Amino acid sequence: MQPESKKYLYDIMVACSSIASFTAGKAFPDYQGDPMLRSAVERQMEIAGEALKRLQQKDPNTAERISDRRRIIAFRNILAHAYAHIDDRIVWGVVTNHLQTLQAEVDALLQEANRP
Repeated sequence: MQPESKKYLYDIMVACSSIASFTAGKAFPDYQGDPMLRSAVERQMEIAGEALKRLQQKDPNTAERISDRRRIIAFRNILAHAYAHIDDRIVWGVVTNHLQTLQAEVDALLQEANRP
C-alpha cells in the first residue's frame, strides 16, 4: 500500500466516525428536521467520497478492496454538484444501511497497513 493511501483511508475513517457520532440516537425525523445535522452529514459524506476518489486515482489496488467504491464516489458527486436533488431518505439510508460496512472495510485496510 502506498504511504499516501493511509492518509486517504484515515480521512474516510474520520468522516465515517463523525457521521456515526452526529447521528447516534437519531431517527430519520430528527435528521430531516435538523438542517445543521443534514449539512454536517452531507459534508462528511463528501469528504469520504473525495478521499476515496483520490485513493482510486493514486492506488487503485487498495481502492478496489472497498465495496461500493464507485457508488460512494458517484454519491459524493451528487452531493457536491446536484445539491438541489438530494433526497434526505437516500442520505439517511446510506447512514443506516452502508456506513458500518465502509467503516469496517477501511478499518481492516488501515490495520493491515499498520502491521509491521
